[in-house]
Amino acid sequence: MIHKRNVWGRDRKYNRKMKDFVSMTDRERMEVFDDDLKKFEVFGATPLPNPDTQGYAENNGARIWYAGYGSGFPVILLHGGLGHSGNWGYQLPELTGAGYRGILVDSRGHGRSSRDGQPYSYELMASDVLAVMDVLHIDKAALIGWSDGACTSLVVAGKAPARIAGVLFFACNMDPSGVKEIIFEADSALGRCFARHTNDYAQLSATPDQFKAFVDAVSLMQKTQPNYSVDDLAEISVPVTVVQSENDEFIKGEHAAYLARTIPHAELVMLDGVSHFAPLQRPQKFNAAMLAFLRKLRLSSLPRVPTTQRMNTP
Repeated sequence: MIHKRNVWGRDRKYNRKMKDFVSMTDRERMEVFDDDLKKFEVFGATPLPNPDTQGYAENNGARIWYAGYGSGFPVILLHGGLGHSGNWGYQLPELTGAGYRGILVDSRGHGRSSRDGQPYSYELMASDVLAVMDVLHIDKAALIGWSDGACTSLVVAGKAPARIAGVLFFACNMDPSGVKEIIFEADSALGRCFARHTNDYAQLSATPDQFKAFVDAVSLMQKTQPNYSVDDLAEISVPVTVVQSENDEFIKGEHAAYLARTIPHAELVMLDGVSHFAPLQRPQKFNAAMLAFLRKLRLSSLPRVPTTQRMNTP
């Protein structure tokens, strides 16, 4: 765990900002930018409320943790690689406040969920999502996917389209050509996010001493998967909104545009001024795109034409 004194002792102005952040309400925190993820590194996202229901779904050698909040049409949030459901702390209250039932899932081996010795695959994690839906008796849900969670969401939609109302696909690739060459620097948003994930894994996982093996296993999957062809993408039959950040560290902007052109009737939404970590950096911006997507699902039975939108909120 990062000790606050090690971070707060460097800069008095920064120390005061951190103390102010602690005393803020959840709504006030969402209005504060965290573009460099310095707040997230120290505190994580805003804490999740107590769930209405939680448990584990047993599936294919793993116990998959889930939690449910609120009532209404179910919306399942799938986090990114190496993270956990707590990273959705800024989004969950917006969902339940808008009248949706929020469902959080810790991906296989992430957070509170276990894993066995099987190699990671998005197909395997997609089966975990469907297992959670079965346990909760959810016939149909919308999926909000971030990074690896986005890939998993689209795979779920391909495997069980009748059960998916739509997919918000944020910040991921569907073939290896969509990934940028990544330069890892500890003193960067990416480095701070990795530090937070390292600490959270130690706190939440049943195998807290196996983080390196966990990272290696997930990274092996990411190097070659997913690898969808044009024909594979053309078979996606549920409404899809592809959301891409202007400064994404991992995903090429042209790849996001390609996905929106190739997936039937998909839409492309661009988020200005943020990166791969938009839900943490500027929650209001991401939440606006998320809620707009969910509202449009009511019209999903009508003919839709691909469009590009730009979210210009701060």
